[in-house]
Amino acid sequence: MKAKIVILICALPLVFIRSIMHEPEPTTSLELGKRLFFDPILSGNRSISCGSCHKENLAFADSLAVSPGVNGRLGTRNTPSAMNMRFQESFFWDGRATSLEQQVLIPIENPVEMDLPVDSAIARLNSDAFYRQSFLRIFKELPSKSSLAKALSDFERSLETNDSPFDDWRINDNEDAVSASAKRGFKLFNTKAKCIQCHFGPDFNNIEFRNIGLFDGKMHVDSGRSAITHLASDLGKFKIGSLRNISVTAPYMHNGMFKTLKEVINYYDNPEAIIPNSMNRDSLLTGSLQLTEVEKQDIENFLISLTDRRFLK
Repeated sequence: MKAKIVILICALPLVFIRSIMHEPEPTTSLELGKRLFFDPILSGNRSISCGSCHKENLAFADSLAVSPGVNGRLGTRNTPSAMNMRFQESFFWDGRATSLEQQVLIPIENPVEMDLPVDSAIARLNSDAFYRQSFLRIFKELPSKSSLAKALSDFERSLETNDSPFDDWRINDNEDAVSASAKRGFKLFNTKAKCIQCHFGPDFNNIEFRNIGLFDGKMHVDSGRSAITHLASDLGKFKIGSLRNISVTAPYMHNGMFKTLKEVINYYDNPEAIIPNSMNRDSLLTGSLQLTEVEKQDIENFLISLTDRRFLK
């Protein structure tokens, strides 16, 4: 069995090499960033790429609660979607990066993710004829930390989606684009369910960090934003992410604890019933919303309508 696993891991880079042989050479920073995003050359043992955890068919998220990194090492947080990043002001669940250029390099060095010092990654790219020539052609310089960050971040900025049934309804006035249930769900989203308090704008997100009650100091101990700011007021707070394509990015929350949208909606309906005595929970989540089962289904149908058509089955 171990021999089979070794053979499979060693074969992964070969699969990538065969897949790119038929692609044209990159002529822009974005195209180069896309090639790098899916290339295992940026991981310590050349076994995984950014795309190993940010899967394109899952809106560049993952279906696992926690994604395995190099040698199967596991972190503690769920892989968020890498899409719709263009207008965000902070990155990662705790907001540790304030630009995409910062964000794209951190997983490369993280020992439980790709486990490759950036200087070593740059050395690899410089020793690779294809990448050395590509960087010279596009950036007029050999691979560097700044040009690697620019290429990857330019690719991530291109991953915007705005072609969902919801967009067709609200922007194009196509009343048939979404169901009556989804329309009721949108109204509930903006009123009784209070979702709009945190999720708004074109990507249904927010630059704020909120504690939704997933920290109790016992079973749930990820302190979130406070580990970065060292402020007691930030205890248990996490980034408010985009809701676009939410139907294909399960499981949910920073720890992937909810497997379905129904579970998420049930939690927001009555957080205390799921995690009693949580610490520093936002005042917006005091008490039950008292949503009916029909209302919960309506909200779920609205959330599904935010899925870009490229991901609709």
